[in-house]
Amino acid sequence: MLAQMLGTMCDRGPDSAGFAVYGTPRSGLAKVTVQSPAPDEAFSGLAASVGGAVGTEVAIERRGSHAVLTVPADRLEAVRDHIRDQHGTVRVLGAGDAIEIYKEVGYPTEVAAVFGLANMAGTHAIGHTRMATESAVTTLGAHPFSTGPDQCLVHNGSLSNHNNLRRTLARDGIRFETENDSEVAAAYLTAQMGQGSSLGEALEKGLDDLDGFFTFVVGTKNGFGVLRDPIACKPAVLAETDRFVAFGSEYRALAALPGIETAKVWEPEPATVYFWER
Repeated sequence: MLAQMLGTMCDRGPDSAGFAVYGTPRSGLAKVTVQSPAPDEAFSGLAASVGGAVGTEVAIERRGSHAVLTVPADRLEAVRDHIRDQHGTVRVLGAGDAIEIYKEVGYPTEVAAVFGLANMAGTHAIGHTRMATESAVTTLGAHPFSTGPDQCLVHNGSLSNHNNLRRTLARDGIRFETENDSEVAAAYLTAQMGQGSSLGEALEKGLDDLDGFFTFVVGTKNGFGVLRDPIACKPAVLAETDRFVAFGSEYRALAALPGIETAKVWEPEPATVYFWER
């Protein structure tokens, strides 16, 4: 379903594409999705190196320029630190009990095919096609952005105060991989939740702290949320059935979904947090 939706939106975002898929968690284990511009060299020995650092065997599964490491859940931060410190050409795209993130430069249908999106399975997924406006066309600049466990964000719009927020968050110890304003939004939400806010509370606070125009879709382990800025100048449409909830920036992204003809189709209100959990 997601591969079909991404394919429909190719002309809206032809520069790059990405997606997060939430699978079934395995007790005591977590997943770390990594990427490298030189994967053959970078991933050779990576599992053994990480396993030696955390003191246990680590599994690795390659998908093109990406790989997914399966590690002990209680050593997740140690794994991230080891990769950053010892494997400079490897970038962590996301980590958590359920999430896997894949993104790449190129036409969205080709990106989806490279990673085998149509054959993946999970409880929910979030995808994005990008026409770059705020930063260069790069793999790391593609959406989704993930800065917290099992959390990711895609963004349609532009933030005007992201550089100020970036400096504030960096002073608090948050590390950034790109110049993209959307990564700052993801990090902002992670920081708010780290201070005890729920995702809904963090999104509500973002209405005061994030200046610009935006539609956010935020994925978590158990579901996803949607927020539009108070002006809501970017298009957005939702569809609900007994089987699924789907979001798109245009209705045509949803038009081929099964049962769409009987779905409740509606436009989310400005400055209103919506959230669905499985």
